[in-house]
Amino acid sequence: MCTERCAKCLGSTLIPLAVFGFLAHLLLFFPGGKVIDNNDHLSDEVWYFGGILGSGVLMIFPALVFLGLENNDCCRCCGNESCGKRFVMFTSTIFAVVGVLGAGYSFIVSAVSINKGPKCLMVNNSTWGYPFLDGDYLRDGDLWSQCEKPDNVIPWHLTLFSILLIVGAVQMLICAIQVINGLLGTLCGDCQCCGCCRGDGPV
Repeated sequence: MCTERCAKCLGSTLIPLAVFGFLAHLLLFFPGGKVIDNNDHLSDEVWYFGGILGSGVLMIFPALVFLGLENNDCCRCCGNESCGKRFVMFTSTIFAVVGVLGAGYSFIVSAVSINKGPKCLMVNNSTWGYPFLDGDYLRDGDLWSQCEKPDNVIPWHLTLFSILLIVGAVQMLICAIQVINGLLGTLCGDCQCCGCCRGDGPV
């Protein structure tokens, strides 16, 4: 069972997701696609950097570890053919847990922000705040008129945080798979040490 090949496949999937999440979060700093005059008018969750840190930076490290596993030549460490492979698979499991935590953070922040709604200039009192309660704007489109500015802030907010929510969920799934894959590699070792995943034959 070539667990390193599986890890490499998972790592190659994490990279574009991390970039996608990073870019989606950057766009949140431009509500409605426009530069805002006062940073205090941005939703609080934008400053939690869920997409930049959780789905972005923290995801790069597990991805690079997963990508490097297949080419890691660790046979015969301490006189044992499989112990080197077991060690690197155990290391990948730790990084996978970090990935689960990072993606989970982004997922939770996105879910909270979607439920809370965007910060905007409220029509009823001409102040900046959160006019919606418990996601009521998701069920009733007529409530969107309570936000005067920025223009199109609600669809912008909802679309980008929904993207981050989906990206975080997929990243959590991928890293959870690698946790299982890494534990299997740690317990069972790689098939015939280094040879089978490279097509070199058993050592």
